[in-house]
Amino acid sequence: MMGRFPIRSSLARAAIAALGLGSIASPALAQSYQCRLPAQLSVPEITPDAPPRRLPVTGYTLAASWSPEFCKGRDGQARHARQCSHRAGRFGMVVHGLWPESGRTWPQWCGSQRLLTARDLRPNMCLSPSASLLARQWAKHGSCMTRRPATYFKVTRILWSGLRWPDYDRISREDDLTAGTIRTRFVDANPGWTREAVGVKLNDRGWLQELRLCYDTRFMPKACDRARFGARDGAQAKIWRGL
Repeated sequence: MMGRFPIRSSLARAAIAALGLGSIASPALAQSYQCRLPAQLSVPEITPDAPPRRLPVTGYTLAASWSPEFCKGRDGQARHARQCSHRAGRFGMVVHGLWPESGRTWPQWCGSQRLLTARDLRPNMCLSPSASLLARQWAKHGSCMTRRPATYFKVTRILWSGLRWPDYDRISREDDLTAGTIRTRFVDANPGWTREAVGVKLNDRGWLQELRLCYDTRFMPKACDRARFGARDGAQAKIWRGL
């Protein structure tokens, strides 16, 4: 790695090599039901809310949000209509973002000479059904990983394509559900992953909000630090079945 960017397209090649994939499907899909790509798409303007922080990358986090929980109470909000109104499809797990890490902190808002285009966003709209979220993830996190937004989103799709998602609707009905159960079900569905590499974020009321999957610089699973690991195995958990 030279500076903060891998040489040319080696970031994508590393992700492919880690998963043993020669190619990826496009567009990639979230754990979605009847998702439809938008006919028209504009690129939102994103304003940084903090100073740039340019740091060496020591690992990555792929954050996956449980859409039914996010959409609880938001189904009538215009800015969340694509994800929550059910008119564009129904969603289970969706990509929140791919985040570079740097020890106990993270790089952010590194800036890029490349303009984000609708062509960059469109293949990801069933993976992460919000143009504003995608644009923000590129500006805040992706610009610290690679020079081109297309590369950032390609790596995200590669990683996502290598995952298998358990049936969280069924899991939500298990007796005595805990954060440890949620971790175990993910690991059972994804050989090569360990419980230590799967972070579980519960909200203040104990409902599943997000999984945070931890990778090293070669995109191999690695143990999460304490912050990303989140809820301990014994924590009682609930999963909202808003589908």
